[in-house]
Amino acid sequence: MLTRLPPVRGRYTENAPLGETSWFRCGGRAEVLYKPADAEDLSNFLKGCPEDIPVTVLGVCSNVIIRDGGIKGVTIKLGGSFAEIEVDTKEGIVSAGAAALDINVATAAQRAGLAGLEFLSGIPGSVGGAVRMNAGAYGRETVDVLIEATTLDRMGQFKIYKPSEMDMSYRYNGIPENFIFTGAKFRGVADDSAAIEARMNEIKEKRAATQPVRARTGGSTFANPTPDELRAHSLPEGMKAWQMIDKVGGRGLAIGGAQMSELHCNFMLNNGNATSAELEALGEEIRRRVMEQFGYSLRWEIKRIGEFVAVGNA
Repeated sequence: MLTRLPPVRGRYTENAPLGETSWFRCGGRAEVLYKPADAEDLSNFLKGCPEDIPVTVLGVCSNVIIRDGGIKGVTIKLGGSFAEIEVDTKEGIVSAGAAALDINVATAAQRAGLAGLEFLSGIPGSVGGAVRMNAGAYGRETVDVLIEATTLDRMGQFKIYKPSEMDMSYRYNGIPENFIFTGAKFRGVADDSAAIEARMNEIKEKRAATQPVRARTGGSTFANPTPDELRAHSLPEGMKAWQMIDKVGGRGLAIGGAQMSELHCNFMLNNGNATSAELEALGEEIRRRVMEQFGYSLRWEIKRIGEFVAVGNA
């Protein structure tokens, strides 16, 4: 396939292992892995890449299951120049590349005395993923602080979107899936740096006490039901995904090396030797039980990408 791909300043690697790049530490290989040198290099690649070749974008893979069969086509891994962060303290703006870690964005804002981005320190992942899924934690969502986001479409054209143009809602962004987020700008509010740091420390302590932060995990497995969904299914107001999972015996449930956490049962763990197929099978078993008892279909918050391989064949 390399002969059909355009020349780039970045790097192509065939049959590249991907499993160790994900937080679950399992999964297959990329048919071709492409690491662009910068946004212009990525734009030129997209302009020259034949339309029939699938293109998949990976961030830091904090909420991704890479299936055991690997990923066909070209897998794009952003890094380097896409991880830069700039702070304009006068305007209260934090600009960050799509590969910048959420916690690094929060820390940069804190050091500059800009408040409002503390919640990002509690979200494992990078800016591109946070914008793509409107990630949130501790009462705030990405859309609450987002000024604008820069994208590249499949034809390599840049476009900047305001939040009002992206139809953002709970764990959702209306921008087409084949658009690539390359960076974003966030709004902060001037505050005392020490006070901001104290709030970030509170978030860190709360996460450590309630989530398996040192395990091979991918964050929340399933999205919480919306108020409208709860009403439509005659479920209690404010009911969370973890409560449903707990009630159907999901806490600690295991399939092979995959297990729902005992500490927080909406977190899935790789206990050391799980395949991606086992992780996905465990999630589907949880969904089956919740549907059977509550009549509600849990929505995966973790993305599953690549070629499916059944349990036992991985």
